[in-house]
Amino acid sequence: MRVTFIHADGKERTEAEAEPGSILLDVAQAHLMPLEGTCEGQMACSTCHVIIDKADFDRLPEASEMEEDMLDLAAGARRTSRLSCQILLTPDLDGLTVHIPAESRNMQGPR
Repeated sequence: MRVTFIHADGKERTEAEAEPGSILLDVAQAHLMPLEGTCEGQMACSTCHVIIDKADFDRLPEASEMEEDMLDLAAGARRTSRLSCQILLTPDLDGLTVHIPAESRNMQGPR
């Protein structure tokens, strides 16, 4: 399945292939997107915050209350913000477009 990442500058795009059952954060990191995921998917941080394209947002399952609480702490959160560690890629999400927020922080530095 395909995922398109729109870089923080809004111009550059990265097309990624992913296996169904993959976690969006893992796919993003494998394609060098600047998402840290400090808590390793435990929803104890918001360093994997992404903005889902408006056209795709309703295809996602609803965020849990815990995820919503973490998104309240994310820099630059918007209505279509999600934690990429909480998005399981299914065939229903093929063609998903994900925006990397300009406010993202990558504590790991350049790779």
